Amino acid sequence: MSFYNRIRPLLYKLEPEKAHNIIIKIMNLPEKIPLFESMFANSYCKVYENLIQNINGMCFYNPVGIASGFDKNGDIIRSLATIGFGYVEIGSVTQMPQDGNPKPRVFRHVEEESLQNSMGFNSIGARGMLAKLKQTYPFCIPIGINIGKNKNIAQGDSLKNYELSLNTLKDYGDYFAFNLSSPNTPGLRELQNEQFIKELLEMAKSNTNKPLFIKISPDIEIDSMINICEKAIDYGVSGIIATNTSVDYNLLNNPIKKDGQYFGGISGKALKNKSTEIMKILGKHFFKKTTLIAVGGISNANDAYERIKFGASLVQILSSVVYEGPRIVAKINQELSQKIKSDGFNNISDAIGVAI
Repeated sequence: MSFYNRIRPLLYKLEPEKAHNIIIKIMNLPEKIPLFESMFANSYCKVYENLIQNINGMCFYNPVGIASGFDKNGDIIRSLATIGFGYVEIGSVTQMPQDGNPKPRVFRHVEEESLQNSMGFNSIGARGMLAKLKQTYPFCIPIGINIGKNKNIAQGDSLKNYELSLNTLKDYGDYFAFNLSSPNTPGLRELQNEQFIKELLEMAKSNTNKPLFIKISPDIEIDSMINICEKAIDYGVSGIIATNTSVDYNLLNNPIKKDGQYFGGISGKALKNKSTEIMKILGKHFFKKTTLIAVGGISNANDAYERIKFGASLVQILSSVVYEGPRIVAKINQELSQKIKSDGFNNISDAIGVAI
C-alpha cells in the first residue's frame, strides 16, 4: 500500500481545503532535500519515446498535465514535475490578491470520486506569483499560467484586468490560459462571447508571442460553443482547454446546497461523460485546426486515450490525484505508452483524432 493510501483515511477526516493545504506542505518537502527529490524523480519520472510531442513550440515528454486549481499559487511546481507530470498549469491567478469565496468551499463526493467547489479564484495575485516564478522559471517542463478575473472588477474593466496580469507574468510562463468559464466568479461566464474573445486575443497577441489558450465551460450550448471556438481560432488562439467544472447538478446523486441553493462547480468522475462528449464534438470540428487539451473526469489511461483519439493532444487531471494520489501520473503514462504501441502507432501524435 502506498504512503498516500495509508494517510488518505486521515485526510478525509479533515475539511477538504485543509487537507489539500497539508498535501501542498508535504509536497514541498522533497525539493528541500535534494536526495529525496532525486529518489522521487527516479521512481516516478519515466521517459517513453512514443509519448514525446512538440506542440506550439513546447516539448512535452508526456501528455499528462496537472489542471489549474491544484497548485493555485505556484507552490509545488518542482514537486509536480518530480512525480511525473509532463507539464503544469498553475493558477488561476488574478491581477490583485483576493481571498476567494467564504469557507467551507470544497466538498468531496467520495463514492462518485468527484468534488464540488466554489473557491472563487483565491489568489496571491500576479505580483505574488511573479516572485515565486522568478525562483523557478525557466523550467524543465512547460509551465502554463491560468489567468482569471478579479471578482470586484467591473465587467467593462475585465480586459484591462486580464492584460495587467498577463503583462506582469508574460516572461515567466511557457503558455497562458484565460479562464472565462469558472462558475464561481459572478458574471465571468458572460465573457464567453465572440466580441470579448476577439478583444482578449488581440490584446494578448499584442503583448506576447507565447501560446494562448482559452478554457471553456461544459455547460455552454453546443452551437454557441462551436461558434466561440471557431471565432477564437480565427482570432489566433493557440488552443482550447475543455472543460472547466460544471453547474449541472444532475451529475451528482446528492449535490450539496448552501442557504438552500446548489453552488459551485463539479469536477471528477461525475463530469467524465459530459466532458468526453464535448471533446468528441470539438475534435470533430477542430482537431486539425488547433490544439485541444482535455480535462474533466480523467482518472486512468483509458480515459486519457479516449480523449486523445477524439482529438486531444494533451490531457489534464486534478480530482483523480485527490482520490488516487501521486502514483496515478506514472500509471497513466506507462499504460498509455503500452496502448499506443499495441495499436501500432509510432507516436502519440499518430493516435490524435483517429476515432473521429
